[in-house]
Amino acid sequence: MAGDKAEKTDAAATGLAGLLLPYDEKGYTRGPDLGEFGSDAELSGRQATALRKESLKDLPRSERRKLEKALDKRSLKGMAMRSYYNADPYDIHHKTAFSVSVVLARMESRDDARDVATAQNEFLSAIGIFRKGPKIEGHKNAKCFLTPKVDDEKLDRVFCAAYSGDVLISATVSGLRPLDLNSIGIFVTRQLDRIDDPGKAV
Repeated sequence: MAGDKAEKTDAAATGLAGLLLPYDEKGYTRGPDLGEFGSDAELSGRQATALRKESLKDLPRSERRKLEKALDKRSLKGMAMRSYYNADPYDIHHKTAFSVSVVLARMESRDDARDVATAQNEFLSAIGIFRKGPKIEGHKNAKCFLTPKVDDEKLDRVFCAAYSGDVLISATVSGLRPLDLNSIGIFVTRQLDRIDDPGKAV
């Protein structure tokens, strides 16, 4: 019943929500709640700005504040987000499992989407503390960064950003170290393919 409900929701989705990968895509199921909005939601511009800032909370404070200021200069028209959980059914200890949250934000213009995605990627690259994330095939403007390796930290996170038209795309992945970067790269590539080819969302 839950699967049927998810498929109906995906089929009925329009706009930004219709561009998100459905839950039945290669075995992905509903992930953890995204704040108070649940695992699948569409937001207004004001709600979107607040949530975008919240999504930066895992970054170092000084870097986070700079990105928040950049967001304040760009108006968001709306947002759609969905969280996913991926686990190998044969991995009983869930060592290879990870969760992904995808956020699609519609900006005022293509230039705004490009500028925010480019600024975030250049910034994370320039501070020099992140490891190289998975490669996203066929999407030159997409970049992913893996959090620094800390000896007593059991979790890894990946931050990805890209844009397509006036849509800013962000993906945040979390799971036990070491993350399966190949699977993450495939997922993000599929999501970006779907946005670049709206026919796939019908």
